[in-house]
Amino acid sequence: MSVGDTGYSKCLAAAVLVTAAALAAPASAQQRLSLSERLERLEQQASGRGGAQGSIELVNQIQALQSQVQVLQGQIEELRHQLSEAQGRAKDQYIDLDSRIGRIEGRSGPAAAPAAGPGPVDQGLQDIELGTPPQGDTNSSLTPGDAQLAPPDEAGNAAPLASDSPGADLPPDAADPEAEKRAYDEAFSALKDGRYAESARRFQTFIAEYPNGDLTGNAYYWLGESYYVTQNYRVALETFNTLLSRFPQNQKAPDALLKTGYCQYELKQWDAAEATLNSVVETYPNTTVARLAQGRLRALKLENRR
Repeated sequence: MSVGDTGYSKCLAAAVLVTAAALAAPASAQQRLSLSERLERLEQQASGRGGAQGSIELVNQIQALQSQVQVLQGQIEELRHQLSEAQGRAKDQYIDLDSRIGRIEGRSGPAAAPAAGPGPVDQGLQDIELGTPPQGDTNSSLTPGDAQLAPPDEAGNAAPLASDSPGADLPPDAADPEAEKRAYDEAFSALKDGRYAESARRFQTFIAEYPNGDLTGNAYYWLGESYYVTQNYRVALETFNTLLSRFPQNQKAPDALLKTGYCQYELKQWDAAEATLNSVVETYPNTTVARLAQGRLRALKLENRR
């Protein structure tokens, strides 16, 4: 091979290499660009999937919290309902307890009228036994004008209840004790049977007919009770106060003082209720009415009334 041929071959080889390099460079650049784009695309996709997942988790958490709130609200409503029922049962149980204690104590015979102090409380319910009502405060006095609790038409209809009594035209102290007892029993029977309006009318008539009777103080208490159980708290409060002012030594005085505090509580007279209930605790310590008063005082505190 000549020198000319050799030079030509080298030139041809060089041209091939240059051409190959020229062709290879764009392919490499294209490959690098494709990889970059793919990486960016993958990052965007990964970021997109992470944001959606985060939103889903947040929604799930919100839904879980909403469910918990609904459960708590249901529990609160249930507790409110249970509290309302418990308050209603407590009122019913008080009268029922009153009745049971009276039946037990009534069998032991009537008790003498007690002096003011803790003693009357444990005997103050024995007049529940309709067949053997106790003797009230025989030293108590009540003028006929105190019968004004009964409306004029009701007071005027009092005669039929006492018409059987041979002593109906005599002064109250000389009236037939059996007629007095019978009128009292009829009024109390209406109260026990849940005929509260009739019971109130009969007790009003009884007070008008026997203003100085042995059972008049007790009649005032049960008249107030007939108003209390029908949620006529204002009239009940006036009736209990009348008992306390006219018959302070009556065996029902401790219960009347307790119910005075209850009425003030129901009427939202918080300060007066607290003072009255504290008076029950101080005046009649270690008694049933004192324990009941303490319970209502705790309720005042728990309800943030005090």
